[in-house]
Amino acid sequence: MSEILLYETNEAVAILTINDAPYNRMSLDFMDQLEDMVNKISVDPSIRAVVLTASGLDNFSVGMNLKQLPEGIERKGSRDALFDQRLSVIEKIENMNKPWIVTLFGYCLGGGLEIPLGCHFRLAASEDAQIGLPELDLGAVPAWGGSARLAKCVGEHHAMDMILRSKKISGKRALEIGLVHEVWPLENLKDAAIQLAKELANQPAKAVESMMKVLVNSSDRSLKELIEEERQAVKDNSGTKDSLEGMTAFLEKRKPIFNQE
Repeated sequence: MSEILLYETNEAVAILTINDAPYNRMSLDFMDQLEDMVNKISVDPSIRAVVLTASGLDNFSVGMNLKQLPEGIERKGSRDALFDQRLSVIEKIENMNKPWIVTLFGYCLGGGLEIPLGCHFRLAASEDAQIGLPELDLGAVPAWGGSARLAKCVGEHHAMDMILRSKKISGKRALEIGLVHEVWPLENLKDAAIQLAKELANQPAKAVESMMKVLVNSSDRSLKELIEEERQAVKDNSGTKDSLEGMTAFLEKRKPIFNQE
């Protein structure tokens, strides 16, 4: 199996790079390798944040390699099994309790937006990004949870406009509607994502995990449920090494150093 997904680490950050420039298609091998990486990262305590990016400066990803659809159905046994894998991988990313940061540049279409919608921070290029779910142009519909997550992210109004009209929007427009968190010049985008990941990885890991349990998909739960989850987070983080370090650093008027062995 070729290395369609590159893996490297930078301090406590894992960097995953789709290695199929210029289109960076989400092939069958890519999904298998991503699934394997997601499973490994989820149980690796040395990794506290993840960057998902792509090789080159042309495109993040044009999405699934549609020519492989018949092969994919044969490999997995059914169309449902093929798409279930993709839904499962994105759900694992979303609920990992480790922040994932993704870079959006060039074409970010179909699966090239659906996987980013499962990530926690989306950074886009300020120029030349084309972001969308244009499946209707092919007589199809999003199949990896994209329509549901897009509606939750930007609201029904913007999601309907993008999906039913097969719109491709710019990074700046994505920022305006709340689809991305930041925009950067293309030449600075990947470095910005890595720096954000390092910032998040330097936060107290247990506290980050606890807050992500509260915040991820918080709109699906009642205020009472969220307050109970927060109360549990308070209990889980009371008296930890990081909480003691934070208080000591505050009293000593210095920057805390978390996640010490």
